[in-house]
Amino acid sequence: MAFDVTLWEGEIPCFCAEADTPNRMTAYLIDTDHPVPAVVVLPGGGYSHRANHEGEPIAQFYNGCGFQAFVVHYRVAPNRYPAPQADAKRAIRLVRANAKAWGVDPDRVFVCGFSAGGHLAASTAVLPDDPAVADDLSAISSKPTGAVLCYPVISSGDKGHQGSFQNLLGDRYPAEKALFSLEKQVDENTAPCFLWHTAEDQSVPFENSLMMAEALHANGVQTELHVFPHGGHGLGLAVDSVGDVGRWAPLSAAWIKTF
Repeated sequence: MAFDVTLWEGEIPCFCAEADTPNRMTAYLIDTDHPVPAVVVLPGGGYSHRANHEGEPIAQFYNGCGFQAFVVHYRVAPNRYPAPQADAKRAIRLVRANAKAWGVDPDRVFVCGFSAGGHLAASTAVLPDDPAVADDLSAISSKPTGAVLCYPVISSGDKGHQGSFQNLLGDRYPAEKALFSLEKQVDENTAPCFLWHTAEDQSVPFENSLMMAEALHANGVQTELHVFPHGGHGLGLAVDSVGDVGRWAPLSAAWIKTF
């Protein structure tokens, strides 16, 4: 069963009249007689758009694993930080707030993000709430139980995908980009992460995942990292890719089931 859920009722935080405001997520629910994990899916697109192949197909895969799934139509440029992060955190809170109705275990709510959506997913695992964002559900935690980061944009340094940070920050780029280099923001309170990348990725170098995994390990945060030798960027489920990169999806599901 699939249906749309409104993210924000009434006033939308960080509203930009000149920008598109989807203000929704799509729920993909399975029938279950007991609470199950949920995966909040954040498609990639360089914070300029949302890639369809990293949305519904991912939700349907996780449905097949016995999980509830939600695809967030988060705001992108010309919306700027903290609008995308506010939408992602609101989605996590809504899933927990409606856990009973939607057959979700509120203690097992995960995020899964791709490319810039991976940066957004990692933001929910790493960054505190922005005080500029008012949320009537603020009493509910917006930190995921864990984050699945798929060829994620992490660093804003030499290996960073600068276009993503330009779209996220607007005229605050490059002055504030270092604040959003997430490997530098990791601490012992960061949520556990499952990361995967390909060594051949020419758009977002695999060092992004390596730096994140290294920071997580240094802070004692549970992490699992897979670097596949072949494959480019933006693979989604990678069902038609060369080699075994498509194994990432069942591996991530197995990781989620350990919680």
